[in-house]
Amino acid sequence: MIAFPLPAPADPAAEVPALLAVLAETHPTMALAMVHALSGADSPALRATGHRLVEALAADSLLDQDVDAVVSRAHKALAAFENWTDQRIDALLFDIATLLAGRAEELAIAAVSETGLGNVADKTLKIRFASLGIYRSLAGQIAQGVIAVDEERRVTEIASPVGVVFAIAPVTNPVATAIFKMLIAIKGRNATILSFHHQALGVGQLTCGIVRDALKAHGAPADLVQWVHHPNRKVTRRFMAHQGVSLVLATGGQSLVQAAYSSGTPAIGVGPGNAPAWICPDADLGAAARAIVGSKTFDNGVICGAEHNLVVDAGVADPFVEALIAEGAAILTPEETRRFAAQTIDPKTGSLRHDIVGQSATTIAAAVGVVRAYPIRLLIVPAVFPGLGGFPSEAARALDRFNTGEKLAPVLSMFTVDGEDEGLQRCQALLAIAGAGHTAVIHSTNPARVERFARVIRAGRILVNSPAAQGCCGMTTGLACSMTLGCGTFGGNSTTDNVTFRHLLNVKRVAYPLEAISVARSANASADRR
Repeated sequence: MIAFPLPAPADPAAEVPALLAVLAETHPTMALAMVHALSGADSPALRATGHRLVEALAADSLLDQDVDAVVSRAHKALAAFENWTDQRIDALLFDIATLLAGRAEELAIAAVSETGLGNVADKTLKIRFASLGIYRSLAGQIAQGVIAVDEERRVTEIASPVGVVFAIAPVTNPVATAIFKMLIAIKGRNATILSFHHQALGVGQLTCGIVRDALKAHGAPADLVQWVHHPNRKVTRRFMAHQGVSLVLATGGQSLVQAAYSSGTPAIGVGPGNAPAWICPDADLGAAARAIVGSKTFDNGVICGAEHNLVVDAGVADPFVEALIAEGAAILTPEETRRFAAQTIDPKTGSLRHDIVGQSATTIAAAVGVVRAYPIRLLIVPAVFPGLGGFPSEAARALDRFNTGEKLAPVLSMFTVDGEDEGLQRCQALLAIAGAGHTAVIHSTNPARVERFARVIRAGRILVNSPAAQGCCGMTTGLACSMTLGCGTFGGNSTTDNVTFRHLLNVKRVAYPLEAISVARSANASADRR
């Protein structure tokens, strides 16, 4: 037998704090027992560890009490709200939406100032859509009691609230997402506990405060809307796993969504966007360029459902580039691409550096020395799939990851393809790398090509000749108006829908025996007796 040398054992006392910290999260009673044992130990280091852990567990106990209190208030609010009619709720929602829309610019300024992401003009439009636009999609809808009757099947559907919803708002889109989630929750007679990123907590509190004031003015319980005052991962996990929380509505990064799904509480999550936009030979190139530039520059590109990659048929590549330039896009040269990669891409992850996310194309262009004779609205990086020649291997790998992944800035990658088969394959490959289930775009006037694209592409939203940022959420398309877009099992989610108030309802079904079945059973029974 070959003997392999074993590493020297670590100092047990040095390992204890980390091990007990983990144990305190999962089995606090056992951790507390071990802490008491440590407090009487001979080792000064172990005794000190015991004292520190007693303090930590006491703080955890206070945290649990705080979480319990918030959830308890939410349940009391639910009980006081349960008999409100749809008509009364719609009147409440109208006033909430009107108040928020009237303060949209103020909220947009606060969001940009606090997060440093996006721009005021587009956030103002987004907030107005998330308030009045979402209200219009909710008004008049039946959200309680009997919502459907099937006379033939003798089935009646009855809706009731899901209960307390723990809703997470992303730092890229804190106000509009929070407004949307509050409105759909109230429509379904649910209570909401919102969690904002710490960099958006101020504007989050301002937004929730406006809604709470409107609730009070209508005689509704203000605690239908609450928020986490000191957000961090531990607090988020406690709320997600709390037995009094009925549903987690998670909008954010992949790790957060995975935490929601593993919390033990039912959850609706989302996935990253990485929408390919296929420019077909029969596309209206001018219209496609206007749609893409108008979409990817909206709010400085922080909308994950916007286009992230252009897949352009070689037969129209040159005139399409001209159309993009006419709309203010700058197509980077090889040297500009090298500078862009060196100064904006994290070499370890292949993603945009955090200080580049959500910045304007003008700011990014100035930072990397890209100059044009016209105002630059969008930066486009020509790309080869897969792999790039002429770069050091590490830089090539980072740029490849960037070109094939999500880009939350007014920046796009552009791939050239030969023919329909390669175009479809490239779009499929890009979604397989990132963005599966989210959104894909086709610019074509050929219905058969559109149908083929829709059949094979693994995306919940297939947009045709539409700007993606505005189209995916129902702003410019007939899709359900929503700020939370499911990716289905393609992207590890439970639904491909644009999430609405209907996803925050429990639907009961009252079923009676079908007459035909009853007659058949009677006939069989008579035959048996004979």
